[in-house]
Amino acid sequence: PFIHYVRYQGKSILASKDTPLLMNKWKYYLVNLWECHFYVWFHLGRIYINKLSKHSLDFLGYFSSVRLNTSMVRSQMLENSFLINNAPKKLDTRVPIIPLIGSLAKAKFCNALGHPISKLTRADLSDFDILNRFLRICRNLSHYYSGSSKKKSMYRIKYILRLSCVKTLARKHKSTVRAFLKRLGSEFFEEFFTEEEEFLSLIFPRTSFSLRRLYRGRIWYLDIICINGQANYE
Repeated sequence: PFIHYVRYQGKSILASKDTPLLMNKWKYYLVNLWECHFYVWFHLGRIYINKLSKHSLDFLGYFSSVRLNTSMVRSQMLENSFLINNAPKKLDTRVPIIPLIGSLAKAKFCNALGHPISKLTRADLSDFDILNRFLRICRNLSHYYSGSSKKKSMYRIKYILRLSCVKTLARKHKSTVRAFLKRLGSEFFEEFFTEEEEFLSLIFPRTSFSLRRLYRGRIWYLDIICINGQANYE
């Protein structure tokens, strides 16, 4: 069987397509291996077996689960017709909007309810520097969550960063948000809602029995570790 083992933030994750009975056996085998050979002690009560079709997995900042896409296909054979129920499985990766808003609130971009607030800045920072820092954070988050199957949540994050940037600049110039936007124009902040459609592509050599082909695969662009580290520029 195919088994994937990942260790992340002090947690060990084991993924497989086996049945629950075999997964229970693997659990005891691995506990015995870790305790007898690596002298690492585990409590069996802290090891959980969850089905991705019923539970979501919080991993690398994503909520991942397996979703069934049910579709009905009508097939016609001579004089007989019948329906085929097709339910392929698809990995669903979602943006954890509530924890992400909590991180933005901790970094003083918004309050606990997700309402944007102005951010304190140094007096020597220019408008370009302030805007560039907000854009960099927004672009990094867009790159990181480009693998999400549902990107509507990112519009809310971009809205928080956009309005927080406007309030920060308006506060610096001792003006209101409406007057500041009217003076600069709406095009000044359109980069916040620019879709990130570009992906990095790598070409890997793939050897086959008949001929040698080049395989082009898409990878995710991950260059952000934490939000607070990006935002702490006071």
